[in-house]
Amino acid sequence: MLITSKAIVLNAIKYGDYDLIVKCYTEQGLRSYMVKRIFKATKGKLSPAFFQPLTQLEITANYNNNRSLHFIKEAKISTPYTTIHNNVIKQTMMVFLSEVLSHALKEEEENQSLFSYLETAFQWLDSHSDTPNFHLVFLMNLTKYLGFYPEKGNQFLYFDLNEGKFTNHIISKLYISGKNLDYFKALLGTNFDVENELKLNKTNRHELLEILIQYFELHLPGFRKPRSLEVLKAVFN
Repeated sequence: MLITSKAIVLNAIKYGDYDLIVKCYTEQGLRSYMVKRIFKATKGKLSPAFFQPLTQLEITANYNNNRSLHFIKEAKISTPYTTIHNNVIKQTMMVFLSEVLSHALKEEEENQSLFSYLETAFQWLDSHSDTPNFHLVFLMNLTKYLGFYPEKGNQFLYFDLNEGKFTNHIISKLYISGKNLDYFKALLGTNFDVENELKLNKTNRHELLEILIQYFELHLPGFRKPRSLEVLKAVFN
């Protein structure tokens, strides 16, 4: 059955000499595809450049309900990025976030609100120049769709990472307090249009990123710290 839909590339792995296996988040949910003979010398309709991290595509694929791997017949870029590929910080953010999403997204069921969030977030990043905290705001707001967004708690002294809640009493060894708690609270409810108002230096940014990754590890079974995390930190030095 042929279905055409929007898709966001999460990762792509070369298979054999000529083929590519691609994982995408689509309007129908998480899907994996085989792209046949894309690396052949004779040029076809599809290019490996279509399958860079978080590229937004419109794909037509042949779906078989009895298989986990489907076949892409046609693809085109639905929303071309104009600044991301020329900006090393944005480019590194995209690689990092594609790795986060590859580890975090497991459900194959349709989730249109999550798809819309991803689509509009990356379009926003591409169209704005001052985006130092985009990845932090993105990760915090992503937890809404993954089911562990913290409730606001401005009056509390601690945030228990394991329990996922604010408290005035330390329950476990995994908690935030002090300045890091202030920054964590500031992220709550922040949208992309005001993300540059978060006054963070590189140390604050690194520490908050580590906290968010730890929070993901605690609440998503099988989630692994992205290998690109250190690269992302390095571009802010």
